[in-house]
Amino acid sequence: MKKDYYLPRVLIAVFAGMIVFGSAVSSPAEVRLPQIFSSNMVLQREIPAPVWGWADPGEKVTVSINSQTKSVTADVSGKWLLRLDPLQAGGPFELTVRGKNEIKLTNVLVGEVWLCSGQSNMEWQVNSSPDTRAEIPEINDPGIRLFQAPHVWTQEPQDDIDATWTTCNPDTVRPFSAVGYYFGKRLHNELKVPVGLVHSSWGGTLIEPWTPPVGFDSVPVLESISQQVAAKNPASDYCKQLVQKTINEYSAWLQETKQGFANAQKIVQPPAFPEPLKPYSSHQSPTVLYNAMLHPFVPLAMRGAIWYQGESNLGDGKLYTEKMRALINGWRNVFENDDFAFYFVQLAPYDYNNGNRSLLPLLWEAQANAEKTITNTGMAVINDIGNLKDIHPAHKKTVGNRLALLALNRTYGKREIVCSSPEFKEMKPYGNSLVLTFTNTEKLTTRDGKAPSWFEISGPDQVYYQADAVIESGNMIRLSAPQVKQPCSVRFAWSDLAEPNVMNEAGLQLGAFRSENFPERGMIDALIPDAEKYQLVYRIDPTFPVLTNGNRNIVYTVDKSQAISGKIKRTGYFLYLQPKEGNARFVFVTMPPLSQEVKKLGIPVVGSGAVFQQKVSDVTVVSNVPELAAGNFIDGCNVEFWGSNYGMPNVKKIPGAADDRYDFGDETANPEEPGYGSMQIH
Repeated sequence: MKKDYYLPRVLIAVFAGMIVFGSAVSSPAEVRLPQIFSSNMVLQREIPAPVWGWADPGEKVTVSINSQTKSVTADVSGKWLLRLDPLQAGGPFELTVRGKNEIKLTNVLVGEVWLCSGQSNMEWQVNSSPDTRAEIPEINDPGIRLFQAPHVWTQEPQDDIDATWTTCNPDTVRPFSAVGYYFGKRLHNELKVPVGLVHSSWGGTLIEPWTPPVGFDSVPVLESISQQVAAKNPASDYCKQLVQKTINEYSAWLQETKQGFANAQKIVQPPAFPEPLKPYSSHQSPTVLYNAMLHPFVPLAMRGAIWYQGESNLGDGKLYTEKMRALINGWRNVFENDDFAFYFVQLAPYDYNNGNRSLLPLLWEAQANAEKTITNTGMAVINDIGNLKDIHPAHKKTVGNRLALLALNRTYGKREIVCSSPEFKEMKPYGNSLVLTFTNTEKLTTRDGKAPSWFEISGPDQVYYQADAVIESGNMIRLSAPQVKQPCSVRFAWSDLAEPNVMNEAGLQLGAFRSENFPERGMIDALIPDAEKYQLVYRIDPTFPVLTNGNRNIVYTVDKSQAISGKIKRTGYFLYLQPKEGNARFVFVTMPPLSQEVKKLGIPVVGSGAVFQQKVSDVTVVSNVPELAAGNFIDGCNVEFWGSNYGMPNVKKIPGAADDRYDFGDETANPEEPGYGSMQIH
């Protein structure tokens, strides 16, 4: 619309005799900086610091600070980037950028720069925290600088953001992250150097929107998300394939419609627009917060990040480790810093009231596993400061300080500062008791002076009972329970209501964990006669299936398929379920093999190629479930194994099957399209 109106205005001006035709000619572009570079900012010390912006193509740009001067030439698109030699902490300095014009940034400091990100607990303001509100009038920290990113999301990466740096005073700190501020304050006090805090968080958000595309690309089990992101990128091969396929389908439809219309035939609807190509519609979509709230200051030199998030990914379980891996890999890549530190908060206990007390412990376990398996990371345990009725613990100062302990010890080498919570090391059975050993402590204790709480143990039956716990020899705890004669497994704080009391001498809490030493074959040998005749091929936790290759392949916790040789005589399927209350339930079904291909005998997924809908003779069922008929069925039964979606209609017209429920005879979908699949034995 601007072009439509612009030309007539210029012509009118010329006809009036006014010398204003220059307004129709492009004027030289001024050298420009993104807003992450502003007065009052902090530049990262001791590593090369990128400075970038825009100018005329081919324009020479010079950057000067503290007697250092660097120059670069803008590329054909007008973008430029240079790297300052490592600077030492200090200031205030003046940073000058010169091209055809000059920009002067004043009151610039050099020190430590950290990113603060996550969801509402990171976003929680200093002014909203009861344990910090009274301090606000006294806050005056000119050596701490704050950068607050506004809430915005976009499908495409943005080059700039509407924010600026401020000095830390009562007015600027009130709306700032409380966790971020107290983290920065502790660093400032200990290191005696300026600290810059870049706060970019959004309450209620998933981890996926904060992750750059390259992060998803780096984690194979997240391939489906990686493809989803690639579909939105017109430059990706995947998007080009989808677009070309769509063009072909629409072209064919258009040709057929033209011919049909000419012959007065009924017009059919056009093909549906592909879901992957549809624009994102929510700030919860993958990459969209990275695009708008982080990409505008990529590749700013920073020491690392603190992260407080996970509540919105509660149901991810083990997969959250891989999503954290994608986030961390992605940030280290885009910020061009393999040493980029990443310290995060293990969520506090909270009554999610969702009917499953284990969801939060499973996330705790995933968070702890991230610290163990991803380099240069650390986890702050806060299970002693939560509020079971409030998802936002009030003691943000404690959280910020515990994150700072990790940074001071691991990033800045202050080894005298204890930063690590006690960590489970090993478990050994002694008669009817278990003895646990812990690291990161010389003398375990409890914060309330009572016996250690929230320990549970079980025997091979996987039924857990509350354990009597006694601290022994400083870093060991002995567990026993009268109901468990042969303890082999332990779990600690395995409930979202768990507020345990075990800590080390530094007052840092022991986080949730479990150690399971169940037999590899599970309970089958104890429950099923003649089970030793069967060789274990696959084992999987049905509560946490992991799929790869676009949900076409399944990852087993035990996979011995490569060791199977010779003719398979018989197959068995054993399912063991332990309810929250009551006795375990199990079923074991054996039958002649549906195939001699081992890959087709496990969980049916598209990648296995297993598609069976047939009758099988000589079936045996062993079970303790009253509703199931057990015994040997010579005439056999019907099976339905496939990895794609299916419907209720009895398309096979099998006697006894129905059109209104899932049973034998069900309708199969496209066997090449992954879905929830079918594994039924009737």
